[in-house]
Amino acid sequence: MPYLELTLRCQESELPRYEHALDDVGALAVVMLDADADTGNERAILEPGVGETPLWAEVALSALFEPDADPLLLLAALESFDPGLDWTRVSFGTVEDQDWERAWMDQYVPLRFGQRTWVVPWNQELPDEAGSDAAVVRLDPGLAFGSGTHPTTALCLRWLDGLAAEGVLTGAHVLDFGCGSGILALAALKLGAAHATGIDNDPQALLATADNAARNDVDDRLSVHAPDDAPKGSWPVVVANILASALDELADTIAARVAPGGRLALSGILDGQQAPLLARYGAWFDDLQVTVDGDWVRIDGVRRG
Repeated sequence: MPYLELTLRCQESELPRYEHALDDVGALAVVMLDADADTGNERAILEPGVGETPLWAEVALSALFEPDADPLLLLAALESFDPGLDWTRVSFGTVEDQDWERAWMDQYVPLRFGQRTWVVPWNQELPDEAGSDAAVVRLDPGLAFGSGTHPTTALCLRWLDGLAAEGVLTGAHVLDFGCGSGILALAALKLGAAHATGIDNDPQALLATADNAARNDVDDRLSVHAPDDAPKGSWPVVVANILASALDELADTIAARVAPGGRLALSGILDGQQAPLLARYGAWFDDLQVTVDGDWVRIDGVRRG
């Protein structure tokens, strides 16, 4: 039986109020997308920032309700719950029941990053061209961000692949700061790291990372934590694929997590945002390099002793 779907567009600043109202009237699920996605101008951020929710200036909101829900009664309840919001933008439709995550994953194909790293959907075979030394991540992102298809994630995966080629990852401990689906931590482990730690503010991301770790048989070498209960100390390899604003705000915290002589990669940065971050992180890091992929940038460097 098809579900009732409510859709609307709103500003990012209004989003918490809309979410609260929809949850209050019994929404089964609420999904947020970039409202510009259907115009070809999508500005999607595929890795959530630590301590914040990465969204867009205008958000397309979709909420699912039980098949027998009455649209008019729902609208009346929403208007009563928060009359200060503009509910005239709401539209209703129906969507067929299906396994949404599985249908979504079926759209993806195996992807190669660098020399050895492959990200393969959980339900697909490794391509024949992958060598016997391929580092294969079997991924099921679920509801969290991070599938390898976005340039920010791809930039970090290629960086990790390069570190592996240098021998830097062999036996190393790696920190994935803002782990999302866990893809970067998993890739590091597959490329030879001894242990990985994932930190994320989103409980769903922590669950997805743990699930993906089990799927890849590395759950005994990957630990996940919310920021408040993350372990102290420093790591020889740190990657933070979040947002430029978060990278700036958390610069002291991130820099402190990198051991002297350790390697750092920062991504989630739009081309044009790198200059202030280069100046900010230059206080702690040498040999800062900028790599561009389309509209996105990675900054990487070496922590001074």
